[in-house]
Amino acid sequence: MSYTVIIPARYASSRLPGKPLMDIAGKPMIQHVWERAKESDASRVVIATEDQRVFDACLGFGAEVVMTLATHESGTDRLQEVVTKLGLADDAIVVNVQGDEPLIPKEAIGQVANNLALNSQAGIATLGEAITDKTTVFNPNAVKAVSDLAGYALYFSRAPMPWCRDEWADDQGNGDTNSEDLLPSHAPFMRHIGIYAYRVGFLHQFVTWPMGMLERVEKLEQLRAMENGVRIHIQTACVDIPGGVDTEADLNAVRAYLAGKA
Repeated sequence: MSYTVIIPARYASSRLPGKPLMDIAGKPMIQHVWERAKESDASRVVIATEDQRVFDACLGFGAEVVMTLATHESGTDRLQEVVTKLGLADDAIVVNVQGDEPLIPKEAIGQVANNLALNSQAGIATLGEAITDKTTVFNPNAVKAVSDLAGYALYFSRAPMPWCRDEWADDQGNGDTNSEDLLPSHAPFMRHIGIYAYRVGFLHQFVTWPMGMLERVEKLEQLRAMENGVRIHIQTACVDIPGGVDTEADLNAVRAYLAGKA
């Protein structure tokens, strides 16, 4: 199976401006992501950026890089511009690897591409992992997913899902973890991992749809696809996937992790 990895690398991050170029173990973060993607069995790895500084840095370490518009509202919009510039066929599979995932395992990249190839009814494939602590369930920065028996997503949310009515009747939705940190064992809790595989034809459709109400309130662009009837298949990740870099603390944690491996 052939697929292309596209890595959006946006310089103008609201929380960490210049994030793609931040140094980790002597290399810019985007180089670490590109190297992990190159370790996968992808036939092509392309970086997409809106910033000349990122573009020049990527050329410097030998990456294929495409300059995109700075006005895209979502990463999926940016991907569609790239696949158009690359002239990829509608049935080609593209994996979106986020540019702030310097520890992304190669196995996860291949898994999500294969997941889409095996599920012809899905317009998108993605990954998840089990949540084992109540703090994560109530953390709005940890996106939760619920799926049907065949693995197709029913919904994604920043809110706790599913809600354990009997066990959490007194929580009042505030995620109080002082009295009981354990999760009810009978309920499935899944954290969504933000790696996606798409067919190019879907990306061309996506950019024609206006932002829907669910996407607007949750700030989760995959809900735009679901509001338009697109099925999303979720597999449990075959490997542990370290967290990405959203904050300064995340960045320092990755630096410390790689320093420990050096």
